[in-house]
Amino acid sequence: MNAAVRSAVRVGLAEGHKLYTVSDGFEGLANGMLKEVAWGDVGGWTGQGGSLLGTKRTLPNTFMEKIVENIRKYNIQALLVIGGFEAYEGVLQLVEARGHYDELCIVMCVIPATISNNVPGTDFSLGSDTAVNAAMESCDKIKQSASGTKRRVFIVETMGGYCGYLATTTGIAVGADAAYIFEEAFNIHDLKTNVEHLTEKMKTDIQRGLVLRYP
Repeated sequence: MNAAVRSAVRVGLAEGHKLYTVSDGFEGLANGMLKEVAWGDVGGWTGQGGSLLGTKRTLPNTFMEKIVENIRKYNIQALLVIGGFEAYEGVLQLVEARGHYDELCIVMCVIPATISNNVPGTDFSLGSDTAVNAAMESCDKIKQSASGTKRRVFIVETMGGYCGYLATTTGIAVGADAAYIFEEAFNIHDLKTNVEHLTEKMKTDIQRGLVLRYP
């Protein structure tokens, strides 16, 4: 997310625009946490994970009046939002409020940035590939540790935001026996079938199992 902010700032400045950074998402926009940003202010941001501007999942409907007031005060003519599903939903709320506020009739863009990869209308989110690789690394270490054990099944929980991307992709990459995800409902009979499969597997030379689940 920091790399995306850095790129947006420097491209905007190169095009001759005045740019502001907003801390703490829509809540920060409502509270006037805006700061004019210069080229050097985002130096070194590329290699830093997380979000130096801070993130909050509060949606704009909670304080729409204050957001509109600050958009007017700072003469904001475009809004670039970097975030996950809440960022998408927040911009949608701003767009839906255009009929009541002329200040919201501006260009708005969302750069999807979430490990869950669950932003509607997008194929790939910033951070999702990093999350998959981190989960893969953890699962590989678990499998390495498990190689010295017998007849044990390891269950790994992932995050997901009601999206099975992380669990499914990681499960495929590490050769998991199963992946339980939100999109595919499962019941006790499915669990019984998988247990029976693992029981048969334990009779072979590979006496261990790996299951990923999105809680």
